Amino acid sequence: MKIRFGYVANALGLWDASPSKTVTFARYSTLPKNERMEKLKSITAQNLQHTKRILYYNIAHEIELYRLSSSLVPLATHPEVCWDFLTPFKTEWEELGSIIQQSKLRVSFHPNQFTLFTSPKEEVTINAVKDMEYHYKMLEAMNALDTGLINIHIGGAYGDKNNAINRFHQNLKKLPKKIKKHMTLENDDKTYDVKETLMTCEKENIPMVLDYHHHMANTGENDLPLYLQRIYNTWNNFNTIPKVHISSPKSDQTYRSHADFVSLDFILPFLKMAKELNQDFDIMIEAKQKNLAMQRLVEEIAALRGVKRITSSSVEW
Repeated sequence: MKIRFGYVANALGLWDASPSKTVTFARYSTLPKNERMEKLKSITAQNLQHTKRILYYNIAHEIELYRLSSSLVPLATHPEVCWDFLTPFKTEWEELGSIIQQSKLRVSFHPNQFTLFTSPKEEVTINAVKDMEYHYKMLEAMNALDTGLINIHIGGAYGDKNNAINRFHQNLKKLPKKIKKHMTLENDDKTYDVKETLMTCEKENIPMVLDYHHHMANTGENDLPLYLQRIYNTWNNFNTIPKVHISSPKSDQTYRSHADFVSLDFILPFLKMAKELNQDFDIMIEAKQKNLAMQRLVEEIAALRGVKRITSSSVEW
């Protein structure tokens, strides 16, 4: 069983390399009209340049798994802005894509919690489609659609889970099929547990990303070993291996919050469970210390009996 590890957005330790610099709409509105577009372009250029630095950092450290920042383009989907962020940066997007393809990096996006398809309000669904289109356009501009995925949660229950799930299936029909083909769903820490998310994925033929920390915060009556193979099976029609999200609680009092690093003791039961299936998979680390947390965890796992480290960010067990 081979496990590759990756991290989210920012490579800590690289100086001034945030790929998520932005400007608020309030600040944008105060700028003279002839300066507004230049501000948006300037920030986007910075974010794309920082992303390029991070990708090269990943290659140098043999990190094949990376989640791109959803904030690469400021105000990309704001209804009063909605600007063309592709044409002026065609070369930059293509350059990022070349780096991704040449080094066979697995990249993804994770839109924010407001990108959901369960709301009874039509405008929420319209905005969700718009946000998914924004992420799809970035993958397309980078020519990264072969393996690039966009991960979201099911959404809220609005006091009635059955109705909300039915709305999810109905509202999802408004998402263009070409975008849906690049979508994954993740169980969450409050509302939709592993079983509910899995059943939704199976019905829609969408791969499921298991979040182990979320599962531990919202287990319901679900015994994870009963569902893990089925979760893996949702990836069968896609040309990539399953992906799992890993983090650990900040404290018992703030259990849902992510800690700076990942506790090996917390995730070891899951790793042993996965070992029983003996199937390759990828782990996205969602700790606050990002790549530093990832590197520490890989070292700790590699020290376990029977585990062999095969690159700086992958192990074989």
